[in-house]
Amino acid sequence: MRKRCVWLLVLLAAACLSACGSSPAGAGPQDAVEQTPVEITLWCYPVGDWGTPTSVSNLVAGFRKAHPDILVSMEYLDYDTGDEKISQAIASGAAPDLVFESPERLVAGWGGQGLMADLSDLWAEEPSDEIYPSIREACRHSSGAYYIYPVCTSAHCMAINYDLFEAAGALQYLDLESRTWTTEGFVSAVQALRDYGQEQAGVVYCGGQGGDQGTRALVNNLFGGSFTNADHTRYTVASAENIQALELLRSLDGIDFDPELAGAGEIDRFCHGELAMAFCWNCSLEVMHTVKNPDLNFRILPMAFPTSSGTPRLQGGIWGLGVFDNGDEARIAAAKAFIRYVTRGEAYTRAVQMTSFWPVRDWENIYANDALMTEYSIFIPYEGDYYQVTPNWTAARTAWWNMLQKVGRGEDIAEAVAAFDAEVNAPLSGGAA
Repeated sequence: MRKRCVWLLVLLAAACLSACGSSPAGAGPQDAVEQTPVEITLWCYPVGDWGTPTSVSNLVAGFRKAHPDILVSMEYLDYDTGDEKISQAIASGAAPDLVFESPERLVAGWGGQGLMADLSDLWAEEPSDEIYPSIREACRHSSGAYYIYPVCTSAHCMAINYDLFEAAGALQYLDLESRTWTTEGFVSAVQALRDYGQEQAGVVYCGGQGGDQGTRALVNNLFGGSFTNADHTRYTVASAENIQALELLRSLDGIDFDPELAGAGEIDRFCHGELAMAFCWNCSLEVMHTVKNPDLNFRILPMAFPTSSGTPRLQGGIWGLGVFDNGDEARIAAAKAFIRYVTRGEAYTRAVQMTSFWPVRDWENIYANDALMTEYSIFIPYEGDYYQVTPNWTAARTAWWNMLQKVGRGEDIAEAVAAFDAEVNAPLSGGAA
């Protein structure tokens, strides 16, 4: 049952004005409600069609029919400038009411800074008890507060140019049924591509944090390293396994470190046939860059990251809605009403399908006749630990691509990763930030 918190707050305000003799003659509480709709803002990062005005507008139109007393305005962000726009909005006292993004920003980032409203009341309602436990854990701050209500989930993967691999004789190094391959097979495939004439098989992009989930998964999987400890309290990049992985990547002819390229640039080069593989990939990207791209002239095969263990650990993605605490209880209540709407019933199906990802709880088979989504479902069992809620996460993301740049420049790898760990773990130990 939807709670009409907004109506109650506005009615109470109107009653108070009337008691003080401030209401115009002939005006009653109902008139005050009609003249004062609650206005909230929704800012969306480009997660599938949540970054497309037409799709989001249709979802908002359905909400307006159910809640004519709430007006929603939208703004669409990109990953290159979105964080800065929100930082500027916070600094000017004009933070958005709702943001569609992931726990690393909403929980570990702005939530950790005390900027978000606690959504624990939403988590106490049905159907929150049906949300998968691992996702629930990722949405809860160490303080116990919930700063995000999830909509969808996915597992990030990588992709290869199937036609180029086939021509180079490199398909033999892949398990096409399970979509996995070994570290040894990866090395052999890169060599086969080089022998075929593909000088640049792949790029360790490090021009910024965009798409860094790909480079982290690549490094961590090659020899079984990790990014944080199991408790998500410290960063563990300076391990022998990660050092070995970075040494391998730097030594491989055909794999380059590019300090000018971020994830979006790597995807663009891959889709133009310039690279044989992309480390920044998922189903939503395939929909955007291939299914909707009539100029694509090769087949793409999504793959798990190569691993020495035989079992890949893919970085999971969770996306949902968080509410900035702007000090206005009516706006917070209206934002929560929007969250209830998009996570229930038919609206929830639409909200998930807009992302090209999967529901966060057992739900109807919304992709029953979708061959592409069925193909990508193979990666869900490989989803690993969601460590993006570790404290000091924002600093760790910046330190990561800076560390990769050092490795690419030829600096000592052990020293580079040790400097990374020292920098990002110092605040967690009470040292200097």
